[in-house]
Amino acid sequence: MKAVSVGVYEAKTKLPRLLARVARGGEVIITKHDKPVARLTSIPREASMPLQEALDGLAQIRARARRGPESLKDLIAAGRRL
Repeated sequence: MKAVSVGVYEAKTKLPRLLARVARGGEVIITKHDKPVARLTSIPREASMPLQEALDGLAQIRARARRGPESLKDLIAAGRRL
C-alpha cells in the first residue's frame, strides 16, 4: 500500500480513517505547511507484546486499588519482604 500525505487539519479530522489505513499496512505522512512532521506506521506484532503486558499490569494495580487500602501491618510486612 502506498504512503499517503495529509495536512495536520485533515489528519485531525480523519484520524479514524487514517488509523484504519495504517492498520491495513499503509503509511501516513503528516505535513505542516507542506513539510513532513510525522509518520504514522503500524507497530510490528512482536513489538506490541510488551505493551500488552504493561496494560495487564496496570489493570492489576487498578484492581488492587479498588479493593481499598491494606492494613498498615500488611504494608510493613510487604516492605520487609522486598
